Amino acid sequence: MEMRVFGRTGMRLSVLGFGCGAVGGLMVRGDPRDQERTIARALSVGVNYFDTAVQYGDGESEKNLGNALQALKPANAIVGTKVRLPPSDFGRIADAITKSLEASLARLRRDRVDIFHLHNAVTETGGEKTLSVQQVLGDVAPAFDRLRQQGKARYLGLTAVGDTAALHQVIDSGAFDSAQVVYNMLNPSAATGLPAHYPAQDYAKLFDHTQIAGIGVIGIRVLAGGALSGSAERHPIASPPPEPIGSAMSYDADIARARRLLPLVEDGFAASLTEAATRFAISHPAIGTILVGMATPQQFEDALTAVQKGPLPPAAIDRLAALRKGFAGEPR
Repeated sequence: MEMRVFGRTGMRLSVLGFGCGAVGGLMVRGDPRDQERTIARALSVGVNYFDTAVQYGDGESEKNLGNALQALKPANAIVGTKVRLPPSDFGRIADAITKSLEASLARLRRDRVDIFHLHNAVTETGGEKTLSVQQVLGDVAPAFDRLRQQGKARYLGLTAVGDTAALHQVIDSGAFDSAQVVYNMLNPSAATGLPAHYPAQDYAKLFDHTQIAGIGVIGIRVLAGGALSGSAERHPIASPPPEPIGSAMSYDADIARARRLLPLVEDGFAASLTEAATRFAISHPAIGTILVGMATPQQFEDALTAVQKGPLPPAAIDRLAALRKGFAGEPR
């Protein structure tokens, strides 16, 4: 398993991370035996980063991950979890963050987590469920730092969703060590410029900012919530189609565009769209690890096989860019 240094933290993370989210569903609704077996398999091939959140099954993912790791007792598991503040807690941010992490630690059966991420979207002025740049830097970051000083979190992060300019400001501040960044074949704008009038959020080369700040990057939505399989079929324990992030306004539109990338498979660059998407996501050097969610142990094996083939070759990246040009000017 390829290991990459994770930003300025010095941690070495497996390029394939273990996503414990609700979209795939294994760690939320799966059989406990499958959960433990798949985590044991992941550890045996060198996967060392496990990513969860209280929102995944209202604590079920954290609890199930904690149970599996307690049974397996690996020496090298790196665990990340998250806090998402509801608007009712915006007036008591520090207390709410502390309470959330302490409850997460109890479910995970750990004294600390390695990375603690803010899970709210960030906008310039806040409002509704989003936090403003000022709230993140003035309230969240100091509360996170206190938890680090107390030994409850090693490193601090955020999920980089919201307004692009606001995300750039927060990342440029240097207050965080980790950023979970949307990066996939439908929207590579964290790394590269998009064609004019492209139907996706433009993250405006966010990787340039993470690299300057020394922030480690966790690639998220690398399969666009499953749309980059090119199939609308979902496993029984998977979630319903998720709301798209950073790409089209509907999941069906993401699937339709994904199918227009099938020439990558037809030209022999990958055995499937899912493989192509997984290998695309690890092709950029800014990526420390990618999260691939799963419904079954076999889906973990598929992700492992793809990662072991390595990044897509430059010719495939060029072919993909040419195919994406056809999306320009279409409604999002």
